[in-house]
Amino acid sequence: KPAACGESPKPVQTAAALPRAQAAARVNWGFGPTEAEVVPGSNSQSPHPSQRPVHPSRGGGGGYLTLLQCTCPVCFDYVLPPILQCQAGHLVCNQCRQKLSLCPTCRGSLTPSIRNLAMEKVASAVLFPCKYATTGCSLTLHHTEKPEHEDICEYRPYSCPCPGASCKWQGSLEAVMSHLMHAHKSITTLQGEDIVFLATDINLPGAVDWVMMQSCFGHHFMLVLEKQEKYEGHQQFFAIVLLIGTRKQAENFAYRLELNGNRRRLTWEATPRSIHDGVAAAILNSDCLVFDTAIAHLFADNGNLGINVTISTCCP
Repeated sequence: KPAACGESPKPVQTAAALPRAQAAARVNWGFGPTEAEVVPGSNSQSPHPSQRPVHPSRGGGGGYLTLLQCTCPVCFDYVLPPILQCQAGHLVCNQCRQKLSLCPTCRGSLTPSIRNLAMEKVASAVLFPCKYATTGCSLTLHHTEKPEHEDICEYRPYSCPCPGASCKWQGSLEAVMSHLMHAHKSITTLQGEDIVFLATDINLPGAVDWVMMQSCFGHHFMLVLEKQEKYEGHQQFFAIVLLIGTRKQAENFAYRLELNGNRRRLTWEATPRSIHDGVAAAILNSDCLVFDTAIAHLFADNGNLGINVTISTCCP
């Protein structure tokens, strides 16, 4: 019986597995100083923002010339170029503007769209902190670099790594394993660096995920086998190992997946991905062990597929 990783739009099969020995197994746009801080009575200027950090919490006391704090009244995030305003001059960020017809501040019309070029100029002269500064990120970036960085920031919340599930949990890295153990109790965890991942009933129709955990070297790894129908009548299997950890931590390990039987062997070796990256990106890029149904049947035994999984540490 498939064991679901939370309520899922597709069946999620938790892999049965045996040890190998047994199985022969958050914001204000608090503008910092502009291009140069001006101190009354002084002819000196501080370095360009690109040479020193600008923090939004820095006030304008002490005679410093600063700008008023400015945030989007809808999402409370920084208003970044292109900066739009209503006819009364109230600002709203570009993303929220797409969803609005009235100014959220004065209820005036937002049509036609009016850009505030002066504020855009200011925004190009300061550095912005990452949106995840409150959780530890210390980077300050030009507005053009901010979105790309935040998509991959190590300090952004972790989502539930259970593939195929509708679970919307997010939290810190330290809370991931606790979440999995309490919300997805059906996932089996095996100890040891060398185990067999046994996916049962691989002939189940439709898209299916088999999931299990492997614990070794003081870390937890998520093993995933996913079956997808890429196009009608052609199903493929994707097998990958994810580290319950950061990308930097993942670089310290390597994994090997091996299908072995009937005098045949199929092997894949790679660095595990962090759960921040997820399974979908790996499958999209085929950065995992990929094989079709015909190959699966060559190694399966009565509809069950054993994948030998070996985790190793990399030499420094």
